[in-house]
Amino acid sequence: MIYIFLADGFEEVEALAPLDILRRANLDTVTVGVTGEFVTGAHNITVKADIALSDVKFENIDAVILPGGLGGTENLDKNELVKNAVNYADDNKKLVCAICAAPSILGKIGLLNGKKATCYPGFEDTFDGGCYVKQSVVKCDNFITSDGMGSAYKFGFEIVAALCGADKAEEIKEQIQY
Repeated sequence: MIYIFLADGFEEVEALAPLDILRRANLDTVTVGVTGEFVTGAHNITVKADIALSDVKFENIDAVILPGGLGGTENLDKNELVKNAVNYADDNKKLVCAICAAPSILGKIGLLNGKKATCYPGFEDTFDGGCYVKQSVVKCDNFITSDGMGSAYKFGFEIVAALCGADKAEEIKEQIQY
C-alpha cells in the first residue's frame, strides 16, 4: 500500500498528480487525512481523504509520500504518527518520497544523512548531513525527493519506475501525452 499523507495546507498538485499517476499504474494508493477527513490545501481546494491516519497499517507500507506546501509540511512535521510511518518505511527499505518543502521533514529526523536529495529552494539547510542536488527529482537508495509543484508529474513517474519499472512509467507517459 502507498500512503499519501495530506495535512491542511498541502500543495494540491504535489499530492494529486502523483496519486493519479500511481493509480494509472494500478498501484494500491490511498490518501491519508492527517488533519481530518476533509483536508484543505494551500489554495483552498478541499479533498476528502480515503482513510484516517489511525487506519494506516505500517506492516502494509510499500511507500509513503509527503506532499509539500508550507502549511502542509508544518502540519505533517508536527505529527508523530506521520514521522513514525516514515521511519518504519525507511527501516524496512520501503520507498520514502517527499516533494517541495516536505524533504525538510526527512532531514530534520536524520534520514537524509549521507544521501542526495532535492527540495524547494531555501529548505536545503534542513538536510543535516545530506547532499542537496539542484535537480527536479532525485532518487537515492529508497528515497525519492522533488523540488516542487512543477515537478509533480516527474515525481510520480519516478515513483512508478521505482515500484514497477521504467517501462511502466513510460507507458503512462504515452497514455497521458506527457
